[in-house]
Amino acid sequence: MPMNKPHIEFLRLDMNEGWASPPGYPAGIQQKILASDLDETNKMGSRTRLLRFAPGEYTTAPFVHDHWEEVFLLSGDLIVGNDAQGKGGESFSAPTYACRPPGAYHGPFKSEAGCMLYEIHYYDESGK
Repeated sequence: MPMNKPHIEFLRLDMNEGWASPPGYPAGIQQKILASDLDETNKMGSRTRLLRFAPGEYTTAPFVHDHWEEVFLLSGDLIVGNDAQGKGGESFSAPTYACRPPGAYHGPFKSEAGCMLYEIHYYDESGK
C-alpha cells in the first residue's frame, strides 16, 4: 500500500533542530527531512530535504541512485568533482540548479565556505 507524504501547511521550521548526517556522509554534512515517503526498497515515493555542508566539508566518491534528484543551491558555494582529498573540481555559487535522472553519477562534492541545498528525490510514477 503506497504511503503518502504528509500535508504540511506552512509549518515554521526550527533551523537549529532536526539535523542529522545521512548514512555514509561525513559529520559536517547534515540533512533536515522536510517531508518523505521515499521507499528505496520498493522504488516509490519522494523526499524533500535540506542538505547543508559545513565550511571545508567534502565527500570522497561519486554518488549514483535509482531515483530522480533535483537540487537547488540556496546559499554558499558547491564544488563538483573534487578528488578523494577534496582537491580540484568546478565551483558553483548560489543560485544554481541541477536535475539528475536515475543512474546519473554525480559528485564528489565540497563546499569551501559552507552551503545550503534544497533537494527533491523521487521515483518516476510511470515505473521507468
